[in-house]
Amino acid sequence: MNNDKISDYTTFPRTFENYKWYKPILVLIVSLVLIAIFEVLVVGFFYILFGFDFLKSVLSGGYEALSSPMAILFADLIIIVFIPTLYLASRIVKDRPFSSYSSSRGGWNFKLYFKALVIPLIMYIIYGVADATINGSPGTPNFSIAFLLVILISVPLQSIAEEYAYRGFLMQTFGSWFKIPVLAIVIQAILFALSHGYNSLGLIETLVSGLGLGFLAWKTNGIEVSSAIHSANNFSVGLFVMLGMHASSSSPQFWDVVSSCVFLAILYIIMYFIGKKTNWFGEIPENS
Repeated sequence: MNNDKISDYTTFPRTFENYKWYKPILVLIVSLVLIAIFEVLVVGFFYILFGFDFLKSVLSGGYEALSSPMAILFADLIIIVFIPTLYLASRIVKDRPFSSYSSSRGGWNFKLYFKALVIPLIMYIIYGVADATINGSPGTPNFSIAFLLVILISVPLQSIAEEYAYRGFLMQTFGSWFKIPVLAIVIQAILFALSHGYNSLGLIETLVSGLGLGFLAWKTNGIEVSSAIHSANNFSVGLFVMLGMHASSSSPQFWDVVSSCVFLAILYIIMYFIGKKTNWFGEIPENS
């Protein structure tokens, strides 16, 4: 298949015969109801296991509270439920196949995801080690098998769930309404930033991240590459927290945000041009 025959990812919903502008609103409403049900179950489960004080500390403690495997697992599960709820909502509303949220190339491509994971993971680890070397290690080592399993399994799933929600559902919804990809990228990035509990500087960094991830999802016609970068970021943060080389914070400082934004810009540029030159990011699917 030629690249020019692949539908634009941001406006992809409009290619389906049963497309209606209001259907994403119905999907959102059904998703929110299902999310509420799933999250009550998650909260109830953790309440039974760890009690009220645990829930209070995680829910009110900001990112500073995410320093233990169970706290991170709880926070991740609250977001991971986005995947099954979006799947069920899309089936209930019957707007379009769930696979269309993954890409306009024919669904989710695992090979692409794992290929795209390598470069950002290496870069994030190098960046994290350099930061800890220059600025010191503010955390406390907390290595355990449970912690390792959480950052290997639930953290990537949480990252993918956010990509489905923001670069998938929201960006495609705005793209189908306005038919202006750049506008869809900007709006979802703003919502992505506002949904994170950082200070104003942290929101700027998250906005830059949302813009870059949205751009790559648009250019690669799917969320596998953005999911890989997102997974690499969150995995490396969890790894450094576990090793005591990083402390989660809701209030990043000015120079930390500046260096992070510069790093993100370099990473996104590298990922885009390597993908464009080699085509192993799947802009033209294999065997098509």
